[in-house]
Amino acid sequence: MTATSNWSEWGWALLQLLLVAYLAYAKVSVCRHRGDPENPQLLKDGDAILGGILSFHTSWKDRQDNYTKKPLPLECTSLNFRDFQIAQAIIFAIEEINNSTELLPGISLGYKMYDTCGSTARSVRVALALANGNEVVSAQSEAPCTRPAQVQAIMGETSSSTCMAVATVIGPFHIPLISHFATCACLSDKTKYPSFLRTIPSDYYQSRALAQLVKHFGWTWVGAIRSNNDYGNNGMAIFTETAQQLGICLEYSVSFIRTDPPNKIQKIIEIIKCSSSKVIVAFLSYLDLDVLIPILSNYNLTGYQWVGSESWIRDSQTAERDQLHILDGAIGLFIPKAHVSGMKEFILDVKTLNASGKEMFTEFWETLFSCKFKYSKSSAENRRECTGHEDLGGLQHSFTDMSFMPIFNNVYKGVYAVAHALHNILGCNETCNYKMQLDPFMILQQIRKIYLKTKEGDDVYFNENGDPPARYEIINWQPGESGIVDFVTVGLYDATLPVDKQLSLQNKSLIWTRNTKQVPVSVCSEKCPPGTRKVLQKGKPVCCYDCIRCAEGEISNITDSIICVKCLPEFWSNERRDACVKKKAEFLSYEEMMGALLTAASLFGTCMTAVVAFIFFRYRKTPIVRANNSELSFLLLFSLTLCFLCSLTFIGRPSEWSCMLRHTAFGITFVLCISCVLGKTMVVLMAFRASLPGSNVMKWFGPTQQRLSVLVFTLIQVTICFLWLTISPPFPFKNFKITKDQMILECALGSTLGFWAVLGYIGVLATFCFILAFLARKLPDNFNEAKFITFSMLIFCAVWITFIPAYVSSPGKFSVAVEIFAILASSFGLLICNFIPKCYIILLRPEKNTKKNMMGKLWSSSRLCVRTNAFYFICLF
Repeated sequence: MTATSNWSEWGWALLQLLLVAYLAYAKVSVCRHRGDPENPQLLKDGDAILGGILSFHTSWKDRQDNYTKKPLPLECTSLNFRDFQIAQAIIFAIEEINNSTELLPGISLGYKMYDTCGSTARSVRVALALANGNEVVSAQSEAPCTRPAQVQAIMGETSSSTCMAVATVIGPFHIPLISHFATCACLSDKTKYPSFLRTIPSDYYQSRALAQLVKHFGWTWVGAIRSNNDYGNNGMAIFTETAQQLGICLEYSVSFIRTDPPNKIQKIIEIIKCSSSKVIVAFLSYLDLDVLIPILSNYNLTGYQWVGSESWIRDSQTAERDQLHILDGAIGLFIPKAHVSGMKEFILDVKTLNASGKEMFTEFWETLFSCKFKYSKSSAENRRECTGHEDLGGLQHSFTDMSFMPIFNNVYKGVYAVAHALHNILGCNETCNYKMQLDPFMILQQIRKIYLKTKEGDDVYFNENGDPPARYEIINWQPGESGIVDFVTVGLYDATLPVDKQLSLQNKSLIWTRNTKQVPVSVCSEKCPPGTRKVLQKGKPVCCYDCIRCAEGEISNITDSIICVKCLPEFWSNERRDACVKKKAEFLSYEEMMGALLTAASLFGTCMTAVVAFIFFRYRKTPIVRANNSELSFLLLFSLTLCFLCSLTFIGRPSEWSCMLRHTAFGITFVLCISCVLGKTMVVLMAFRASLPGSNVMKWFGPTQQRLSVLVFTLIQVTICFLWLTISPPFPFKNFKITKDQMILECALGSTLGFWAVLGYIGVLATFCFILAFLARKLPDNFNEAKFITFSMLIFCAVWITFIPAYVSSPGKFSVAVEIFAILASSFGLLICNFIPKCYIILLRPEKNTKKNMMGKLWSSSRLCVRTNAFYFICLF
């Protein structure tokens, strides 16, 4: 019983389900638009429809919705005459195409233009309305509830943020959205916005151009204000990145939007007042700047140089609101001037508005002329009545201002791009293929390939990102005689040219803030002059720095150098540290006092030696000359002459030959000199030893042996010098280490071992000679040769012992002077001690220059010596 009951219940339910399915299948399927329909403000039918999304109003009335009932539509306020001009430009282009027999013959273009009231949400809503339509559509159930797009392309919107929202929504449908004024670089991303195109350059180029403009005038310390939307934030981000690359620093970067509360705008005012920068880069929409101007005027914030984006730099409404001329002298970028024949007259002829949107025409006309139509619901009863035929010719109003003609030209280009794409798709020649289904994706692809010239000769094409070529005019705000600002073109920027040629300023006088012709200065730190380098201030941007003078030996020859360059070794920095000057070459020269004195001493010693030699030669047969071995005496005088002269090789600029000559000549001549003295000393000792009975020592030390000893001693030094010159000879050397600002020209020793071997050998001979002379110092008083030799060698050794520490510790040319002094001192010591006493006797005491006086007691007790030829040696020596 229970199972039978369950089956009956299940069967009844199944029957009901089948009945519902049948009724649902039999019922007609209806596609309905959710929500209230959106009606266009301006409308005209045609075979192909262009959509328009414009802000005929800039704001709407606030209201508090409690969401207990369906919200009412937005109530728009603040009529925007700029977008009325843009609407007229669209209609002008469409009418011109419809009247053309060459473009889209037989095809009429229509339009549907919607008012967004400046609301992004409403813009998305009307975009969907343009894509889907508003009317209720019925269809049989077997057919899908879909149909083609209602418009072939959409013109608009002005705001970048709105375009981003709209492009995101209609992108999947591939409906072309062509903007005339949305410049955000982010819209070039085709992965996010595949159907977006524009006839105005991307802010990527404008931001970089503004940075180059700021750099051109030397402004490295600037403030920045931007609109807090996609236009301002993205544009300022690119400007900041480029500015950093160009060495420009931002003291502050603030953002706001016109709907921000007053306290936020007040904070921006305080930041500007407390800043030290005098240049403000304003990446603002003209609507946001219009809110900021009155507040700036209240605080009398004048004296700042404004740099503006294309949104406001040529906006006459903004100039009219600037009553205190805060923005006078502003400079910025704008789209190049354009002229479209017939467009101005068409825009000012507003009858087209009356034909396509009577309600909008009524509001427009009443606001423009402060009047009311009889049928108007306006509550302003004190207004005069409108006829609709009032003359716009003499009216001074923003609607009659054609300063935005370049933007209207952008609109014109966009409409023509769509028309040419349709013309190509429909295969139009004399007629067009009416039956061909218009696919938005096909239209989008064709628009991207478009390359055409307008009737004014302007090129129209889009790159791979849907952007046109970037060209700008540089605009300068210059107050006119009537107080009205003139927008004067003072230069051009063309991003298609090489980087160094993109920015060009014309030879026109610019007017800056406060009506001056002097370029304002805005830097955190003054430029560092040549001779200094920049050192960053701790915790501050790179534009804030101190200028530190370059160290000795370093220079900077450019302004704002970050480093000081070290001079080459042969150069030194000048007093200003901005150039490297060749170091003064220091060497012991003949011209300076010390060199001249040493030269004089050398020549005096040479002359003195020559005089002594002459005296000895003149009195060579006298006992005193013969008793001192005249042959060795003359050889000693010759070697002393060479010693005096070799000191001259140390004076003058060192050369390869002089370096090799000075040390070798010095070493050989001094060995020759010491060898002669040593020979004389040994003869004296041997002579007195030979005078002893039975001694035969003098036969081993005769004249031949004496000559051989001198030759052998000298050849040993010659061999040392030869090895030195062969293995590692001295060479001229520039010494940069002793003094900073001078280079010492000296002779490098080459082989240090060779140098000390030469000196050591001289020292060994001198020491040996000194010992022998010291041993012979007690010979008879009348024969005092050994005493004189002892004194001379004592002086020689003392000089050269003190020479070593003096030479090592003396810098530069003074080491050379020390060596010359040692040569001269030792040479004078040998000359004076060995020859001056004898010259005294020869010249002044000739009575003592006798054999008897020379021999004294020694003669009478030395007969054996005569027999053994000892006297011969004594007389000779």
